[in-house]
Amino acid sequence: MKTLILVLGMSLGLSASAFAQAAKPVTQGEMVSTTSVITAIDSGNRLVTLKNEDGTTDVIYCGPEVKRFDALKVGDRVTFRYHESVVYNITKTADSTPTVSLPQIVRSAGVKPGATISQQATAVVTVAAIDPKIPSVTIATSDGNKMSFKVENKKNIEGIKAGDKVQITYTQAFAITVDSPK
Repeated sequence: MKTLILVLGMSLGLSASAFAQAAKPVTQGEMVSTTSVITAIDSGNRLVTLKNEDGTTDVIYCGPEVKRFDALKVGDRVTFRYHESVVYNITKTADSTPTVSLPQIVRSAGVKPGATISQQATAVVTVAAIDPKIPSVTIATSDGNKMSFKVENKKNIEGIKAGDKVQITYTQAFAITVDSPK
């Protein structure tokens, strides 16, 4: 049995296999999603055992930040969704310092615990390629990594060509929802 604590303001976690899948760059801004079922709850230690879709189990520590911990029940389905790579702003620019916003946490309404955590980052990168059909852009970072991102507004890539230095802003979001069994 693996134990993974992923602090997200709520102190709920994501299985190691799902997190590894989510950490890969997504070229089309797709969402990675996994659902697990609560098979045991240790209320005294605030531990929840989750059975994943592949049959493996994870034990998740739910810190005091999880305000509705007592609403969790054996059989509840916990869904983790991770979304990244939607570039919403591209502007030609000179070099500037990268910025990363503080994570924003929005707790879900309702009886069961849940939340969405999101973060934005801005960086100056070099355009490696543009695909106006999707629309998407492939960029090269200062350390040589290449990533592809879907562009939300096609107008953002007008006048941009391979080799240009641009400032991009992108968002990552992670959501956790808990539902009672049907």
